[in-house]
Formats: sequence, structure tokens, C-alpha cells
Amino acid sequence: MPWLKNLIKISKTISNQSSAYNKSITPLASPLLTQFLQFTKQYSTNHHHHDVVGLEATKSDQKPRIVVLGSGWAGCRLMKDIDTNIYDVVCVSPRNHMVFTPLLASTCVGTLEFRSVAEPIGRIQPAVSTQPTSFFFLANCNAIDFDNHMIQCQTVTEGVETLEPWNFNVSYDKLVIASGAHALTFGIKGVNEHATFLREVHHAQEIRRKLLLNLMLSDVPGVSEEEKRRLLHCVVVGGGPTGVEFSGELSDFILKDVHQRYAHVKDYIHVTLIEANEILSSFDDRLRVYATKQLTKSGVRLVRGLVQDVQPEKIILSDGTNVPYGLLVWSTGVGPSPFVNSLDIPKAKGRIGIDEWLRVPSVQDVYSIGDCSGFLESTGRQVLPALAQVAERQGKYLASLLNKVGKEGGGHANCAQNINLGDPFVYKHLGSMATIGRYKALVDLRESKEAKGVSLAGFTSFFVWRSAYLTRVVSWRNKIYVLINWLTTLVFGRDICRI
Repeated sequence: MPWLKNLIKISKTISNQSSAYNKSITPLASPLLTQFLQFTKQYSTNHHHHDVVGLEATKSDQKPRIVVLGSGWAGCRLMKDIDTNIYDVVCVSPRNHMVFTPLLASTCVGTLEFRSVAEPIGRIQPAVSTQPTSFFFLANCNAIDFDNHMIQCQTVTEGVETLEPWNFNVSYDKLVIASGAHALTFGIKGVNEHATFLREVHHAQEIRRKLLLNLMLSDVPGVSEEEKRRLLHCVVVGGGPTGVEFSGELSDFILKDVHQRYAHVKDYIHVTLIEANEILSSFDDRLRVYATKQLTKSGVRLVRGLVQDVQPEKIILSDGTNVPYGLLVWSTGVGPSPFVNSLDIPKAKGRIGIDEWLRVPSVQDVYSIGDCSGFLESTGRQVLPALAQVAERQGKYLASLLNKVGKEGGGHANCAQNINLGDPFVYKHLGSMATIGRYKALVDLRESKEAKGVSLAGFTSFFVWRSAYLTRVVSWRNKIYVLINWLTTLVFGRDICRI
């Protein structure tokens, strides 16, 4: 329908204009900073033949410098606990905040607001904002010179038209690689172009925008029945905790909000969850059966199949089935990032290889934690799963270890060879949790899939799930945000119209 295509083009134009307006009111638009950015651009143009500038190596009479790559669970927990009386802290990351990922699915449908799940780095470690020799750099690390204890970085300037990427170096005494992992697409054509992931705040914002836009478009006179069903068909690929939690939140939104506020199209909106094997494969069998029943009762259609191709308005399964969609969310796990793949160091199942003390044994003064790291085969340990609790506990352990090393005089480069590091890192799984909608959740407290332990499901588990995550939110400010959002949603419903 030509008129519908024109309407979509108009909506995109308005969205782009709104995006441009939002950029124009960001701090980057302040006159002083604009002049500075123009100056740095001219400087980089006039001095492009000179050596790349940056932070030089620390001297013996200065505090040693610890450089952290990444602002996820592992890196932020380490920065929170590191002793800034011993170390200067430099964080290099393309994201200036930490995302509380377990609650990200709730922001897509208005159960929580986006600010509730984002914590600025400056609040987690105030030193990067207040101390003259500690910094946060909005940049990507492109390469590491292990021999000279130096990283090569490039600024993140997406959306800033007045500034070209700026290259700089940072010397380190201790380097912690906590750069995380990338979403797996398994090389399937069209995933990056047409699907939306659920790993960052801007992903949740895009999902909410698409969902709201499709609800609006489907109510316009003249839209065919077939097109309405496509626009309002939400497809989730991946039956892990993220995919299941998002499907549960979406089904709750449909049952409680769409049926009240969008009565004209309430019979057209549906959710389909596609998984190649069993959903929630790491959970107890009884919990998986319970989750399947509850999701089905909530209206979620469960499909077992493999995605072969992703096209702009439909996906094609391996058996040839066409699945039209208006919103496609991709949540099939994570794998090594291109940056990790580029590092010429031993790997463990594609991750950076580490020993029992979370060191990269092939180079000096380098550690790795979180989803980007894995125990080498020589340690006799298994590679740990890519979970928030693994990353957080590794960050806590490594901060304690580095504080110990610094107190014993080993903080500077090449000075920790003879220091006793103490007990190695030991991970004990505390259990898994997932919400499935309708005030129900799953709590699996087994240490492993084969072990025995307590498994809970239902409203009690839902209360445990919310209480546990409320206590894990970093700041009291965000704890209050989350609590108020939950109570407001319970009484008044979701506010999805606020984007």
C-alpha cells in the first residue's frame, strides 16, 4: 500500500528530526566544548604526522595506573572496590554507564524507565570524575602493545559531525580486559540489518519505539488484516533467560495494557518465541515445564526451529516456514568480540585465556575478567558461563588481589613477579532466576545442572526475584527509581508512551 509506505517514511523522518534535536541539546553542543572539539579537529589535522599523544608511563614516585577496558559487570565491580589511594584508575569504554542487564527487558514495555537500569561510571568510581590523574575515556581500545605496557585507543564520535575520531595511547601498570562479548548471530544473513538485540539501553529504546509505532500504524484505516497481523507479530529468537523474560514482559503488556488502550487491534497482537532446543536449558526440568505452561497460557506461541534467513518483513526457518514479523528481537547468546579475536594471546574457547588468579599468563601485568575471559585448559578448570554473577564476583576478587599487590609494592609495571597472590579465584554458582510474566518467576538454587538443590516457581519466586535484583542495583538513587517504577506499574499500569 503506497500510502502506508509514505506514512512509515514520514514517521522515520520525524524520528530522525527528533533524534537530531536530542543531539542538539546534549552537552556536546555547548559553545565552549564545541570550540574545543573544533580545536582538536584542527590540531589532529595539522599534526597527523606527529606521534600519537596520550598518557605516558607513570614514574616511580607516582601512583601506579590501572587501566580497565569495559564498563560492564566485571569492570564496574572492580572499579568500585579498587583502592584509589593506591592506584590511579583509567576506564576506557564506548559506554559511559553500566547497564543493569537483568532488568533491561522490563524497560522495553514501560515496566521500568531506562534511567532505572543505567548507572554512570562517575557514580560507581568517583575518582574518574574528581581526581586529576584518574579518567574515563569514551573510546574503543583497538590494539594492545603488551611489551611496552600501552594500549592504542580511538574515540567514539558517533553522531558528532564536528569531530573526527581521535587516536591516543594510554600506558598502564596493570591492565584489566573486561570488554565483554558480542551477540551471536551464527553468520545468519540479515540478523544485524533487521533484528534488534537486547543488550544495551538503546536496544530497549528501539524495541519500545518499534512496538509503539506498530501499534499506531495498525490502527490506521485501510490497513489490511494481513498487514495488521504482521505489524503486531512480535518474534523473539532465543529461549534463554533474556528471551523468556522479554516474552513474559511482552505478554503481560498485551494482556494488561494493549487490551485496555488499543482495543481496536487487541486481537491481532501476538508473541512467538523461537528456540532450536529447549527453553531455559540450564534450569531444572520441572521449572522448564512450568515455564512452558505459563508462557503458553499467557499467549506466547513456542516454536522449535532454526532460523535460516532474516528478511525485512519475515524470517525463514530451516524447514522452509515463513514467519512474518513487525518486531524481531534476537537473543541467542554471546560470543567473542572482534577485539578479543584480534589479540595475539592464548585463547580458551575463543575467550582470553586466564589462570587461577585471573591473569593472562603469557604477558606481564595483564588480567581479564567477565564474558571475554575463560580458564585455560592447563588450569584444569572449565570455562565459566557468561553470567552477570560470574563477572561481578571476578571483579570483586581481582580488586582485592590488586589492592593486596599494590600495598606490597607491586603496583608498578613489572614489579609483582615475586609477590604472593594468595588464594586463587573460586566460583560457586549461587543459582539462576528468570521471570516469566504474570507475577511468576523461576528460582533454581542448584550449583550445577547435575546437582541437587532447591527449585521454586510461582509468585514466591517472583518476590524473591524482584527482591534479589533490587538489592543488586548499584546506587540508592536507582534502587528508589526501580521501586517507584514497580509500584507505579502495579497501580496505574505501564507508561509505554514515554520514549
